[in-house]
Amino acid sequence: MTDILVAGGGPAGLTAALYAARAGKSVVVLEGNAPGGQINFSPLVENYPGLPSIPGSQFSEDLLHQAEELGVELEYESVTGFRTHGNGFQVTTDCALRECRALVLATGVQHRTLGLPGEEELVGQGVSYCAVCDGPFYAGKATAVVGGGDTALQDALFLSGICSQVTLIHRREEFRGTRRLVEQALARDNIVCEMDSTVEELLTREGGLSGVTVRNRITGQAKQLEVEGLFIAVGQQPQNGPFSALIAVDEDGYLLAGEDCKTSLPGVFAAGDCRSKGVRQLTTAVGDGAVAGLAACRWVDEHPN
Repeated sequence: MTDILVAGGGPAGLTAALYAARAGKSVVVLEGNAPGGQINFSPLVENYPGLPSIPGSQFSEDLLHQAEELGVELEYESVTGFRTHGNGFQVTTDCALRECRALVLATGVQHRTLGLPGEEELVGQGVSYCAVCDGPFYAGKATAVVGGGDTALQDALFLSGICSQVTLIHRREEFRGTRRLVEQALARDNIVCEMDSTVEELLTREGGLSGVTVRNRITGQAKQLEVEGLFIAVGQQPQNGPFSALIAVDEDGYLLAGEDCKTSLPGVFAAGDCRSKGVRQLTTAVGDGAVAGLAACRWVDEHPN
């Protein structure tokens, strides 16, 4: 019986584990992939207070080492299900059946990709899924944003204040985002729209992105755009499947939990990008982790075996 199990080894999960371990609790982090989550794809983090510049992978490595030094155990296991059990929970993984008294869910999200050849290899070399994180690296350069919802429009507006030109590429005739954002985007001189269009090829030069081939779905005409940065904003998928049967989620599958990180199931807490929230950044993830970790400790203290 572990005091606290943490599902997910990204910044939120590792921070929750770190705080719980400092409080003297036994903590096991379950991570099916590489620790660090989405931050590993950021070549350089420059917006974390007190750390002017650090590679995302280095941040993850340092955070993991810090947690392990405090006694946190990391197990490379994927959670496949869970249920209430006595005064705690049973968590099923692809390797074992584990029991805990409190559970922190920090399962994160996966960005939807375009599924193009070379896309994964170009992440950090011209392809990004976070304009706020990586946009400043393309100051004064031509970039493009793929998508038609609020995130894509917000990304384009953010980039238009940094980049020389931003091309918005959307596969439909009209944007799906709110009218206010659409009007703001259309009013920017350096935002160009390619409607009814999709990206069908990523062009490279010396290992980095040099442009994209865009095809109009109506006319069938293709053309090449010279861009050094491509920001993909076609949605995210929360990784909450194993938990959604017992815990309330919103219409998009994100765990419903407030700033106290409490879910609808007592003893279970949600932290980071998997939680229904307005801002998903590294700083908000670690903030959630601290809140969830301490809340889980209080639960364990108040509900002894």
